[in-house]
Amino acid sequence: MKIIPAIDLIDGKCVRLSQGDYNTKKVYNENPLEVAKMFESIGITNLHLVDLDGAKAQHIVNHEVLKTISEHTNLEIDFGGGIKSDMDIELAFASGAEQVTAGTIAVKNKSLFISWLERYTAKRLILGADVKDGNIAIQGWQSQTKVTIWEFLDYYTKQGVEYVICTDISKDGMLSGSSIDLYADILKKYPQMKLIASGGVSSISEMMELEKMGLYGAIVGKAIYENKISMEELLGFLNHKGAKGTKGFRRG
Repeated sequence: MKIIPAIDLIDGKCVRLSQGDYNTKKVYNENPLEVAKMFESIGITNLHLVDLDGAKAQHIVNHEVLKTISEHTNLEIDFGGGIKSDMDIELAFASGAEQVTAGTIAVKNKSLFISWLERYTAKRLILGADVKDGNIAIQGWQSQTKVTIWEFLDYYTKQGVEYVICTDISKDGMLSGSSIDLYADILKKYPQMKLIASGGVSSISEMMELEKMGLYGAIVGKAIYENKISMEELLGFLNHKGAKGTKGFRRG
């Protein structure tokens, strides 16, 4: 299972929110490149980069940060937030994204999302399935739809989607554990899906449980920034040694 640290961006800074509430913003580092390099230094290969300004503005805002991290690291970056048009997705890929995550557009403009699948292939497009109380939420979690998670996944797996990031909004940023039961149900129904867990991951033991379940990846954010998971623990997990350390994330 891939460990995929998250860097969420507001005003070009590394921040975290709780349950998608912009009023809970907490700045952890003003230099996202420094954070990305730290992850790369211990052997992390993937990065989840979220443009929260873009999600709110409905178009990409922090593409220069994406470009900087892409040019100065070898991390494979999946980028999301504000991908609403052909211009946005072209800019994301041109700025160095290896994959793009799109959720709102998959609800509001199915034909456009499907055209991206055809143009860029399912290898480079990730379906963002943000869920609250069983239904899909969009626009940076500011709006909830009446589309259930199962209707959403049924439709897009039939369209050829392979990669899905599923975030339980009620768990995100709360350090209360991830939605183990939901992920188990998804994998049972869609065993071929490359499912990436997001939201609430709070310990190495939990990541081990997700790995045993067969998840493709797990996105980890606040647990790292709040020193709930140390760099040594991440390194130990990467090496499958289960090492535990005490040295945590250094804030900027």
